[in-house]
Amino acid sequence: MISTGELRKGAVIELDNDLWQILDYHHIKMGRGSAQVRITLRNVKRGQTIDRSFQAGTKWPRAILDRRPVQFLYRDGDDFHFMDNDSYDQFSLTAAQLDDAVNYLKDGMTLDRTSYQGETLGVELPVTVELAVTETEPGFAGDTAQGARKAATLETGLVLQVPLFVSEGDTVRVDTRTGEYQTRV
Repeated sequence: MISTGELRKGAVIELDNDLWQILDYHHIKMGRGSAQVRITLRNVKRGQTIDRSFQAGTKWPRAILDRRPVQFLYRDGDDFHFMDNDSYDQFSLTAAQLDDAVNYLKDGMTLDRTSYQGETLGVELPVTVELAVTETEPGFAGDTAQGARKAATLETGLVLQVPLFVSEGDTVRVDTRTGEYQTRV
C-alpha cells in the first residue's frame, strides 16, 4: 500500500481497477478542515491524464511493474518489433502504445519493457539517446548573444531546435524526458 505521505513522481498505483502513474502531486493544507493532496495522474494503458484530490492519509495498492531488458529490432510500418534479451522471445508494439518513444528508437537500442501481470504496457527509454542529424540548414554567424537556434531533423524523424554550429552528419545527445537538445557528441 502507498499512502499520501509516500507519494513519488513516477510511482504507479491501482485506482478504480486501473493503473495510474503519478505525474505530479501537491499537499494542500486548508485553514479549517483536513489536509488534501492534489494529484495529476496518467492512465498507463490509455494515456488519459486527470487531476484528482484525496484526503491526507488515503491509501492505494501499489502496482508492481515487471521491468525486463529488451532490444529494439526494427520498424515495420506502424509496428515496432522488439526482442527480450533473456528469453529471445520477439514481440511487437504499435506506435499508439509507444506514444512519444517512437521519436527516439534506433535499431539495436536496448531499453526496458514494462509489464503488469504478463501484459506489456510499454517501454522505458534511457534518459538520453544519441541520434544523427540528417537534415538542417547551414548556420550563419550573426547575433548569437541570445543563443540562436535552428531546426534539425534527426534519423528517427524527430525535429528539434539545435545551436547554429550543428550540421548534417553530426550526432547529438537528446534528453528523452523533455525532447530537448543537450550536446553534440
